[in-house]
Amino acid sequence: MPAKKTVILTADDDSQLLRLVSRNLELEDYEVLTASDGEQALAIVEKQLPDLILLDVMMPRVDGFTVCKHIREFSMVPIIIITARGQDRDKVKGLDLGADDYLTKPFSIEELLARVRAVLRRSRFSASEPGQSARMQASIGELTIDYSQHLIIKGTKELSLTPIEYRLLAYLAQNMGRIVTHDQLLEHVWGSEYIGESHMLQVNINRLRRKLEPDPSHPRYLLTKVGIGYFLASSDAAS
Repeated sequence: MPAKKTVILTADDDSQLLRLVSRNLELEDYEVLTASDGEQALAIVEKQLPDLILLDVMMPRVDGFTVCKHIREFSMVPIIIITARGQDRDKVKGLDLGADDYLTKPFSIEELLARVRAVLRRSRFSASEPGQSARMQASIGELTIDYSQHLIIKGTKELSLTPIEYRLLAYLAQNMGRIVTHDQLLEHVWGSEYIGESHMLQVNINRLRRKLEPDPSHPRYLLTKVGIGYFLASSDAAS
């Protein structure tokens, strides 16, 4: 029996770009679904959950940000948002809503395919990655990290983290009390081709703090070493 193809939904109201992207993804042996507006994209996702979504920000009926927000209410499917050149705030907003990556128009097909491969690789690695610590659990204050189950418990409540957020926290926990540089985090969580993408790291750190910290503006768990990186406080310091 032939292997099941990876299914990618690409949503864009530019019909010419939609055809170009679809054709090149099909040449890479992906199965491609298409949508020309946000409402159609949401309907496709709810009916046939794809393995990856390419989501243009500026679409009629329902914009890409709203689509991303709705999808994150029921699925952690990888999402790459597509923004216009110079719209850095759109990139930050998309990442803050739970997107995994972004592409800036105009982009080359080579860049598109590289981003698709990178996001799919991270997704598959997160799904199968065993605990990388000899310990099955780590505790920091009221937080418990269960490596075997990929769970984060705060008190008695399980936190809902994206795969990126989990990998960030797990890697910091495995280096508890030690500073991990920006580039070390980017390379471990996203891949070596993302070194230097500091805004991606900052957005995800901020989102993680909002879920972890009693007061995100005064963190007690996930701490910053200005200009260098981040570290997770030791159990004693966080208590």
